[in-house]
Amino acid sequence: MSGNPARGTFDPIPSTRGRPTVRVATQLPPVAEAAALAVPVSEGGQPPADLGVDAAQLEVAGFAGKSSQTLVVPGADGRALVALGIGSGDTIDLATVRDLAADFARAVPQHKTLAVELPVGDLAISAADFAQVVVEGVLLARWRYFVGKGGDEPTLTSLTLVAPAAVADDVREGARRGEVVARAAAISRDLSNCPATTLTAARMAEVAQELAPGAGLEVEVFAEDQLIEMGCGGILGVNLGSVDEPRLIRLRYSPPDPTGRLALIGKGVMYDSGGISLKPADESHAQMKNDMTGAAAIMGAMTALGELGCSAAVTAYLCCTDNMPSGSAMKLGDVLTMRNGKTVEVLNTDAEGRLVMADGLCLATEEPVDAVVDIATLTGACLRTLGVEVAGVMGNSSHLIGQVEEAGGIADEPVWELPLYRPYRKQLDSSIADLTNMGGVNAGSITAALFLEEFVDAHPWAHIDIAGTAQQPAVRTWRNKGASGFGAKLLIELAMRFEVPEGDD
Repeated sequence: MSGNPARGTFDPIPSTRGRPTVRVATQLPPVAEAAALAVPVSEGGQPPADLGVDAAQLEVAGFAGKSSQTLVVPGADGRALVALGIGSGDTIDLATVRDLAADFARAVPQHKTLAVELPVGDLAISAADFAQVVVEGVLLARWRYFVGKGGDEPTLTSLTLVAPAAVADDVREGARRGEVVARAAAISRDLSNCPATTLTAARMAEVAQELAPGAGLEVEVFAEDQLIEMGCGGILGVNLGSVDEPRLIRLRYSPPDPTGRLALIGKGVMYDSGGISLKPADESHAQMKNDMTGAAAIMGAMTALGELGCSAAVTAYLCCTDNMPSGSAMKLGDVLTMRNGKTVEVLNTDAEGRLVMADGLCLATEEPVDAVVDIATLTGACLRTLGVEVAGVMGNSSHLIGQVEEAGGIADEPVWELPLYRPYRKQLDSSIADLTNMGGVNAGSITAALFLEEFVDAHPWAHIDIAGTAQQPAVRTWRNKGASGFGAKLLIELAMRFEVPEGDD
């Protein structure tokens, strides 16, 4: 890549370099190895001795062990001790533990060596699962993408889980899983936050080629001349105004004797100016480097499947270009011919995501596949409907949508089903082509999904709209401010638990 400072030479995936050490110990390490310790405290019980205070003393400070309470206590040996309220241990869930671990990491930002003491006694979740979400919460809370001075200094160097010897092996396995999942989510965040002038479609392909070998993935990259031969008019049309070439990236994870075949399609619009239908010059326009979060989420998720032992075969299609205005840009009224031969009249060049996704959907359904899932920052209407904490999901298979919902619940990346109300399909009718790329002023999320359905060839399909969740306005437990990388953890859980849908609705 060019060394031109205006274009930038930032590392698009810094989280893969110099990762913190995660280890499991059966006794508390010295202060020099763990400057801050998190101590889970149950409601109504006495805190562990390591905290150095009793329940009455905690009560004076307003801490009773209720779920999600935190309190920093200075230790006699100079260690920062953080009491974490877990409520009743027999009702605690994964999301609460993950959030508490993140709260701990944020409560002691000056410390780079951390330890977490796992609770002793009966819990509603296993020791392995507890360890996994602790690691996820801490590592993701300490994640950052910062290219200013000091940006290369680590925010965390080590995390130690202190566990009883009887469950140490389970805790090690859970911690390993947590590292893999957190790394995948961090990759998604890195890519989504990288400046768009640095992270072009071509650079995105280079990142895929860098990550694929270590993750046991096969990678194929299709450049502009190949996309022309393949008839991918959606990607090529959106790319017309850009000086940077498009790329279609195909990643394959192929375990022996797969239990199912899943295809993932990600929107990779590296920067969305709106094209000729130019976006307003407000904060939302400045956020449009995150319009490739769908592709970033898939990239991150794919890196985790082999290490986690996923039994389903997964093929991913990342549809990458930017959407820029210029003398050669796609114009309103143009007609594009998509990969499957359908023609699309362009009524709004800012409804470009569905155009690039259509070609990916066509390619995915040309191979044997049991289900197709796409993920995209697709519509502002979904943001208006569900806000920044919940993504929308639509599709033609209730079984598949149920799997997406379950995966989102486990990952704490929630989705909510919106109706795929097919009478609205007539809003996409064109007088000169098979369909238009834009419906009416209302129900924009639904008409966008109905457009995508035209390209799935009746396969079981679910569409995840992350337009709202892709950008977070503030820090919230393990979630960062800025481009969030939402979806990587969800897609990992979906692939790991994937079942061939029982039938289309």
